[in-house]
Amino acid sequence: MHYHVSRGGQVYGPYTLADLERYVASGHILLTDLAKADEMPDWVPVGQILNPTPAQNAPAPPAASYAPQQAYGQPIPSNPYAAPAYAQPGLYPDPPNLHWALVMVLDLVTCGLFQMIWNLVIAAWLKRVEPASKALFYYVGGYALLLIYGGSIYPAFLGAMHHNVFHMHLGLRLLGLAAWVLRLLARFSVKSSLEEHFNGPEPIGYTMNPVLLFFFGGLYIQAELNRINEIRQAIRYRDAAGR
Repeated sequence: MHYHVSRGGQVYGPYTLADLERYVASGHILLTDLAKADEMPDWVPVGQILNPTPAQNAPAPPAASYAPQQAYGQPIPSNPYAAPAYAQPGLYPDPPNLHWALVMVLDLVTCGLFQMIWNLVIAAWLKRVEPASKALFYYVGGYALLLIYGGSIYPAFLGAMHHNVFHMHLGLRLLGLAAWVLRLLARFSVKSSLEEHFNGPEPIGYTMNPVLLFFFGGLYIQAELNRINEIRQAIRYRDAAGR
């Protein structure tokens, strides 16, 4: 069963029961937040879904502290639960924000070298906001194998031409394949970590298209980071205007 969580007139999710338990434990979701699954007729406190001990149940604030609104087409009930803010964008460093078109140009000018470096920059930033991310590990491993592969293929080519037969050793082929697989794993690790972070600590209902990610890799990732930065900036303006 999957649940949506309501706070401040906005709906986030969907989350599994395990997600709710993890985010409650980390403080990103409160027991007084409202939650609802498609199978449930009404919104109820998250604490009621998780069945905490009586000591964990927080008293409900006055009804005036919560104003019902509409979010994603779903009515938000007027239950009197507080609506404290989720983690604000300023608590985490901004994603690397070069425009994706500039990244593409620099990638072409440097014959792919800039994209390699920039992917490591993105993965290092992601490691700061999501410490469990393995993207940096995969990128470092993939690029290390790629450098070894590139340094080996030219001598192998010269040796083959010397014998008038172009035959690439199986080991060299496997090395190139391993480098490609690790870089592909890095891309999808970026996807997983971005979706984890921006549906948890900074919930903006974020998803990444796996097909575009597969075919366009780092350029697509950067375009998505540009979009995320725009959303975070809009949140800052909204919060500043509300003070």
